[in-house]
Parts: sequence; structure tokens; C-alpha cells
Amino acid sequence: MQLESAVVRGDVKEQQLQVYRKLAGFWADSAHIFEPYAYYNAEVAKLENSEKSLTFAAHLFLDNLMTESQPAMQNWLAVNAKVLLEKALVINPANDSSKIGLGACYIFGNISDNPMQGIAPIREIVQKNPDNVYAQMILGLGGKKSGQYDKAIERFELIVKKHPDNMEATLNTAESYDLKGDKINAIKWYEVIKKMVNVPEAKAEIDKRITELKK
Repeated sequence: MQLESAVVRGDVKEQQLQVYRKLAGFWADSAHIFEPYAYYNAEVAKLENSEKSLTFAAHLFLDNLMTESQPAMQNWLAVNAKVLLEKALVINPANDSSKIGLGACYIFGNISDNPMQGIAPIREIVQKNPDNVYAQMILGLGGKKSGQYDKAIERFELIVKKHPDNMEATLNTAESYDLKGDKINAIKWYEVIKKMVNVPEAKAEIDKRITELKK
């Protein structure tokens, strides 16, 4: 790409920013391919070096990390998010959201043999502020991933108790009971999430699972 070679020749920050923005726009709007869009958006954020741009770029990677199932891609997403969040925390060390996001990189990204490296800082935030929904959600998802379903359920139900309209926490509660083998509570929570869902295909999938659990 000519734009990419322009970055190599250019030594002016503003020129680099313009090229990276154009490349990010191309991959997002014309090619509709996430990975290069996220990459060039991250390069923009690094050059701008503002907390806002760094955290926005990081959460593009994090949002996809939460749903990615391929270990190699999980690692790529987490490594990129980690770099951006660490830069954001240099600017604002007190940002709990960035600390939680960084913890999520360790929990879900296969970037360390010690997931506690990510869990411990999030637990500290929860102890300080039990109402931090983002922290509770990440700890719940971490528990669900590691098969600690009772701990996961406890986190998700804490969220639902205070935020009954939180679909993500409600669905994860149902799925955690399902994975645990508690059919009665799984059905109960699937019935709750079914009332919240407006997409007919999703409702049909939930109904199908409820029927299977009742057998």
C-alpha cells in the first residue's frame, strides 16, 4: 500500500497520524476487516498519547477478546490491549477501568502462566468498591472460564440484583448454572433472559435450550 510506505518515509508526527487514520478508515469502512483497523487505530492512539484515545483503542481489542475462542488470536488481542492500557495508566494511574481492562488481558489473553496477576488487582478494586459492575463482570467471566461456577454465579447475581436490566450478567448467570449442571436454576434464569431478548432467533435458541434441560 502506498499509504504504508508514506509512513516509512515520513518523520513528522502529524503526517504519520494522517496516514494511520486513513489506513484505519480504509480497513473499517471499505474492507470491513477488524484486525488491521484495530492495529492502525492503536498506532494513532500511541502517537496521540492521550488517555481517551489509548483507552478507546484498547477496548476495541478487549471487546473482541471477550468473545474470541482461538488462543493465538486471544493472545494477539490481549498483547495489543495491554500495551495501550499500560500507556494509559502512565497518564492516569488512578483509572480503575484501565486497571480492570489490564487484568482482563491476563485472565483471558494467554499472556501469562499466572492468571492471578490479572485477578488480584481487580479484586482489590471490588473490595474498595463492590458496586463496580465492570470489575464484578470480569471476575465473574474469569470464574466461568476456569470452571469456578459458584464464584461466577455469585458475581453475576450481585450485578443482576442491583441492575436487573443487565442482559450480559443475566445470560451469564443462566449459562453458569447450566454449565454447573443445576438444571432448575438454569431454566429459571433462561426464562428471565428470554423476556429481555427482542431478537426472535435468540428467543428460539433459548427456548430450545430450556426444552433440552426439561427432558
